[in-house]
Amino acid sequence: MSIVLFLHDTSLSTPRGAELTINELILLGKHKGYSTKIDLLKDFELTKKYMHEASLIVVNSTSRCDYEKPLIQYLLRQNTPYIKVEYDYNFCIRRNILCTVDAAIKSCCDPDKFHLFRRLFAKSKLTVFQSPKHYKAHYNFYGEALGEPLIMPPTVNVEYLKVSATKTEGVIPFFGDLNYLKGGDAYVNYAKAHPELQFQVYGNNRLRGSLPLNISFYEPIENAKVLEILGRTKQFICKPVWPEPSGRLAAEAFLSDCELITNDRVGTFSFDFYPNDKDKAITEMKQAPEAFWLAISRIIDETNGSQKVSKLGAILVYKSYGGLGDIFFAIPAIYKLSRVSQSLHFAVAPRLVAFFKSHLKGVTVVNEDLVKDQESKYNAIYELGNYPAFRGYDLPHALKYPTHKKVKQHAIQHYIDTVSKLHIEIDNQFKTYPYFKRQLDATNTYYVVHPGAGFLLKIWPTDKFAQLIERLHVLYPNLDCKIIQGPKDPDISIYFTKEMTHIQYIKGGMEEVGHIMSGALFHIGNDAGITHVAGSFNLPTVGIYGPTGPGSWGSFAEHNELIWGKKGVCDIRCNYDVIINCEHHICLNSITVNRVIEALFKVLQKAYPNETYVLKVNPQTENTFNKKDCIIKLNDSELLLEYHSPLMKSKIEALLTDDIEPNEEDEDLCQVIQVLNQHNIIFKVPDFRL
Repeated sequence: MSIVLFLHDTSLSTPRGAELTINELILLGKHKGYSTKIDLLKDFELTKKYMHEASLIVVNSTSRCDYEKPLIQYLLRQNTPYIKVEYDYNFCIRRNILCTVDAAIKSCCDPDKFHLFRRLFAKSKLTVFQSPKHYKAHYNFYGEALGEPLIMPPTVNVEYLKVSATKTEGVIPFFGDLNYLKGGDAYVNYAKAHPELQFQVYGNNRLRGSLPLNISFYEPIENAKVLEILGRTKQFICKPVWPEPSGRLAAEAFLSDCELITNDRVGTFSFDFYPNDKDKAITEMKQAPEAFWLAISRIIDETNGSQKVSKLGAILVYKSYGGLGDIFFAIPAIYKLSRVSQSLHFAVAPRLVAFFKSHLKGVTVVNEDLVKDQESKYNAIYELGNYPAFRGYDLPHALKYPTHKKVKQHAIQHYIDTVSKLHIEIDNQFKTYPYFKRQLDATNTYYVVHPGAGFLLKIWPTDKFAQLIERLHVLYPNLDCKIIQGPKDPDISIYFTKEMTHIQYIKGGMEEVGHIMSGALFHIGNDAGITHVAGSFNLPTVGIYGPTGPGSWGSFAEHNELIWGKKGVCDIRCNYDVIINCEHHICLNSITVNRVIEALFKVLQKAYPNETYVLKVNPQTENTFNKKDCIIKLNDSELLLEYHSPLMKSKIEALLTDDIEPNEEDEDLCQVIQVLNQHNIIFKVPDFRL
């Protein structure tokens, strides 16, 4: 006998739409000869045991489960087929996607959960939604990852409908707790506007503020009694704040011939049977449980495995808006889209064609000015525009970014999430480094600095870049420095205090920049496109940010350190007008050369762990040497080192004032170095002399 396991996070004795539906489905499954079991997600080990025993798993709501993420991760690793039945919007931590109706709500999703649900939907044998509107809301976020859905109308007990020929005037009921999301405020406002009517709430008051005297409260009642009251009710108010997935009560009121005072946020009213075809509504509601079990039967009986999903055809992708860095943010999404397409052409500006042709693999790079006359030969055209959509979505073929302001993550992930809507087999995980291959040459060792930016008010002061390069020449006298000097970048040469024969200025186009980046040891730059060129080669990077934070637009190299000068020194939220009128630019001027060198030591230690290293003291530290101890201050923290002998005192003082070669035979000093390294006081950085 096939075992069908239902996973749900709420007791089925709860008199709500989801629980009423699940009860009905389980009873029908037993009637059809299946062994049905419900697990309420209280014990992870027990849940895993049930999952191993099941022939098929029905995943209902999981948001109230204490081990929701581990549960989904475990499910995705198993071979047991499952279906996903969605009753709310469980990928959202609010479970109600209020962000789609309230522009003030931002960063409302847990990124890990959001992406887990994308994989959950994509691997599901069937996805079940409560209404066309409910499905569309999910499709806006996940697109083709949802596969073929089953859209079920609310499983109303239509045989218990009791439509009265005579309707009661002057009484408007409300079933369930009076709360904000379910439209409690609209119900109260209507009561205030109609003092001649009576408003009866079968539940508790969950609203703040005073209520009018014509609202009264009663104990909650069972569904049969609800249908009896609705049968004689003339008017019914259903104006939810959130996009109601279904609205079982709304459906029951509709079938009970109530006059509905509603809005466009009720899922049930998105079916084609509303508002004029009650007979069709009743037929589909009766058939919904049967359709559910018919789908399950097909899945269980399936023996040929999953069918291969066909690829997209010939695809053209534009990236018509945004800076140079934004193009690099979009590349992972383009690569993922190319793997599910028969062919993919990527249109870029004429000056970038040669560069991207040299480095992009599996993608045909075309001139965006020329390809516009050839669009008819493509099966689909997608415009990535820019994240976020500063110009809205008025560009032809523009894709929308459903996660903007909702999921706090890097811009790269927003581009990936957007194209993953186009095909179920696009994995929306970003794990690959690098985009392009580096070609290090042991006979030509150098690093790259870019002191400019497309928007000059985002650059770290040029004289400080010059000081930094002079300091780096002392630290690494054997390394050359290549400075990328764009036509509008400031002239750094006038700020050097001595002749710098180890410097080469790179003034060519993107092909030369790409060649230089591919062979560099590390890069230091501003919040600018060139920093993201470095990221595309996975070059260890120090990025210096000022008015614009690095959250969504930070360097994406595997090893990077981001300095945001604004943090802790300026609370003003910057936009273009603020930036151009700022007199002090403290966010950038406050960043010291020592702070950049500290960040460089951090990134080099991470990026080259297997190289021969030297010990470097963090230049941000302040040391106080006493007779018996040493106090090391770094930012807001202090570390006390006690000397156990005069010899140890001299060793520690030498360690903190000079660069010394590591001596692994000195166990006591090695232990001290290990502690100081853990506190970022001493760094083990590559020598770069061999």
